[in-house]
Amino acid sequence: MAQQQQIFERQTKIAELVRTAGFISVDSLAQHFGVTPQTIRRDVNKLCDEGMLRRIHGGVAPPADRPNIDYRKRKLINLKAKEEIAATVAERIPDHASLAISIGTTPELCAKALSGHSHLRIFTNNFNAAFVCCENATFEVTVPGGRLRNKDKDLLGSSAVDLFKAYKVDVGVFGVGGVDSDGTLLDFYEGEVGARQAILANCRRAYLVLDQSKFGRTAHVRGGHITEVDAVFCDAPPPESIRHILEDAGVELVICDNGGKKKRPALG
Repeated sequence: MAQQQQIFERQTKIAELVRTAGFISVDSLAQHFGVTPQTIRRDVNKLCDEGMLRRIHGGVAPPADRPNIDYRKRKLINLKAKEEIAATVAERIPDHASLAISIGTTPELCAKALSGHSHLRIFTNNFNAAFVCCENATFEVTVPGGRLRNKDKDLLGSSAVDLFKAYKVDVGVFGVGGVDSDGTLLDFYEGEVGARQAILANCRRAYLVLDQSKFGRTAHVRGGHITEVDAVFCDAPPPESIRHILEDAGVELVICDNGGKKKRPALG
């Protein structure tokens, strides 16, 4: 069991390193982890077979742009960074608050990071987040009705939009498929944009949560702009053009590297 966990953690780190660097040779990865090239090749073969990376002569690179990969596999990408984001967001949420939480792996981790809070009211179309929140007996969790997307375990469409329109919540927490160079928010499906926009329109404060891989990532459905939110939570500084856009619009940029150790403030 311990060995399997070690392999899992190494493969997760490989995926993160490659997505950050763009290309890494097998020999470099072997040297970095202190294992044989044969071990790295086995790891790389598994990651490539799952669509998380792609082989290039002499090494490995991120997958070519295509429809979003499987939810379970996305959870492994930049996992530590997403957990830092989630911990920082959780420190901004007081007890007894109401929240709308969107689909996506980072919003799910935000829900998990809220487990130590009390008496939160959660509205979400992300059933992964809903199940996590139900573990806290003081939380009230409301979800829409309809057909789940099997792999993602979430729900899109009119019932999700209607849920978010029916309530005015303190905080909306949502992710995004990608951010274009001009700050346009992008997703892979129209239903994802519709639900996210409904959250944005019906929350008192809007928190956009995303790791640095989302900047410049290709997704074809436009929906909103990064300046429409109150705060952007990211694991590293975004591109300079995005920083200027946020500064000019007065949007708070939170670089999440403190482990979420700050005291929770009241909502302002």
